[in-house]
Amino acid sequence: MESYEPERLSSAQLAAMRRSLTNGRGALTRRSLLRASGMGALALGGIATLGACGIPPAGRAEGTAAADDHSEREKEVHFSNWTEYMDVGDDEKSRPTLAAFTKRTGIRVKYTEDINDNVEFFGKIKPQLAAGQNTGRDLICVTDWLAARIIRLGWAQKLDPANLPHAFANVSAQFRTPDWDPGRAYSYPWTGIPTVIAYNAKATGGRKVDSVTQLLDDPKLKGRVSFLSEMRDTVGMTLLDQGKDPGKFTDADFDGAIGRLQKAVDKKQIRRFTGNDYTADLSKGDIAACVGWAGDIIQLQADNPDIKFAIPAAGYITSSDNLLVPAQARHKTNAEKLIDYYYEPPVAAQLAAYINYVCPVDGVRGELAKIDESMASNTLILPDREMAAKSRSFRSLTTEEETAYEEKFAKLIGA
Repeated sequence: MESYEPERLSSAQLAAMRRSLTNGRGALTRRSLLRASGMGALALGGIATLGACGIPPAGRAEGTAAADDHSEREKEVHFSNWTEYMDVGDDEKSRPTLAAFTKRTGIRVKYTEDINDNVEFFGKIKPQLAAGQNTGRDLICVTDWLAARIIRLGWAQKLDPANLPHAFANVSAQFRTPDWDPGRAYSYPWTGIPTVIAYNAKATGGRKVDSVTQLLDDPKLKGRVSFLSEMRDTVGMTLLDQGKDPGKFTDADFDGAIGRLQKAVDKKQIRRFTGNDYTADLSKGDIAACVGWAGDIIQLQADNPDIKFAIPAAGYITSSDNLLVPAQARHKTNAEKLIDYYYEPPVAAQLAAYINYVCPVDGVRGELAKIDESMASNTLILPDREMAAKSRSFRSLTTEEETAYEEKFAKLIGA
């Protein structure tokens, strides 16, 4: 188990966090901009202070992460999630699947969209976790690399399989055994996030773009290519193109991928590195082809039939956002019941139809077809067997590796 030490964020890690907050995973999606135009921008003023001073020291809690469970007496569960990650009713206020859960179980869900970025959110809860205190949350949803860290630190409660029959039976093979939580003892995936190649068929003259090599070397694409400003996605896709396994790569492999990308930067093949702001340029054709996120592509295709995607023969990167019960949470059993509820295929289908990310639940296709046949056949939501076999995950990094790799990546992209 990893020992706790108060940490300072390196300049490269701070830069990566700012990129994510302003136009990466932490930014508002296209749907958010359309549906929540009244939402104010996230204030960034406290980030620099957090990085400069380090997160306030707190002694690491000793012993087990388990806490007294008040679920039977207190019929409630406190769930923290990302924005636009839950179905919303036609009235733009109600949350149908959560309401149905409460009606069935009597458990009231306090649902909060207070996760805008993994690092920023971890900064909120880390002092309490380190001090052995309740964070006020029974269920959180964080990206795989942070889930791995929380588990290593002993700050997640081990889940009770008896309360998770649907989850245990229905979690897709693609997500069943991550290297950081084999067998899903502490976590279950909420969604999968595929990183794929996207292109504007009109801008490419009808030509298909289906490999990173093509993005980096095709002279007809010169100056009209973008890659993501998220290190794991861009480097992971490049590693795969070079025949390396993102789940087992070495420092030399990483440096080789950075060097490959640097050559494309130097010859001006790559126009820029972006967060999800690539979507406007791709739709207009200013960017002909790029590495992008599947959720964005689905939303773009709804408005522009020229937007296509491809899965490289070499494979593609899939990350995941995952449900964890934090140490000292008061309502563990209630949280487990809520996790299990979202692994029932009809419920999972309703959620997938709204959020448009990869559904990690087997047996959903028929249920999703009842809602929208086109979604049920969309492999960016329900990967077929061939596509799922090409999915790869970026391996867990130590703190030292993450600092070193982010510094090299920041230099590459000019951050």
